[in-house]
Amino acid sequence: MSQSLSRALTILGLLGDEGRSLDQLATELGVHKTTVLRLLRTMEADRFVQHDAEHRYMLGSRFFELASHALEQRDVRTVARPHLAALNASTGQTIHLATYENGEAIYIDKFDAKQSVRMYSRVGRPAALHCTAVGKVLVSARPRSEQVEIANNLGYQRFTHKTIDSAERYLAELELVAQQGFAEDHEEHESFVNCVGVPVRNGVGDTVAAVSMSVPDMLLDHAQVLATLPEILATAAAISADLGWRSATETSTIEDNMNVKGIR
Repeated sequence: MSQSLSRALTILGLLGDEGRSLDQLATELGVHKTTVLRLLRTMEADRFVQHDAEHRYMLGSRFFELASHALEQRDVRTVARPHLAALNASTGQTIHLATYENGEAIYIDKFDAKQSVRMYSRVGRPAALHCTAVGKVLVSARPRSEQVEIANNLGYQRFTHKTIDSAERYLAELELVAQQGFAEDHEEHESFVNCVGVPVRNGVGDTVAAVSMSVPDMLLDHAQVLATLPEILATAAAISADLGWRSATETSTIEDNMNVKGIR
């Protein structure tokens, strides 16, 4: 790598943290100000950096444009697959990835359990919005007005005696999911099956998918499934990081909620 290119990339990295003056950049790079100014002018001409009235430099619009294109090119299924495979290998349980498309939660990937037990779900098949963990996660991320519209238009098909059966209950459940950062399906869609789902975020923090783990209670009971939540959260966080999302507080907040509920 050429010295000029290396310095330019270092400058972009520094400006990614916070704006800096010419003097600060020269000091941090350990070179003369004229060298830094030449690089800054070149990058400014192509909109990679810009400066304000006080001559503090910061990242420019071209940089964010390219970053946005890079994130758009990252297919969530492709990015998520190795992380889902690792979760499946470590837990031995059924792992799902779902996205919200045209008013439905659609399974876009699945790793079957290592045991002989198989879930009903299939890649490309919709998941019930009102009684699956992925459905609840994805709808809870929609604007509240859209949640209300969805809730009022669901048929609330009863799959088990625990299935949510009204808009009022569903909206309350969505509010809980948004607050605690994860969703449960406690034998709501299939009898004797418990499921936990968590959100996957893109570079700007939008929920673009949901990861879940489903387990028949003959293998793990409800409390035992909830105890796996930190591992599922770590998987979703790793996928989100690969998609450009950075959050130092979300996981700790969810774990605090778990402690309050006595899950851990």
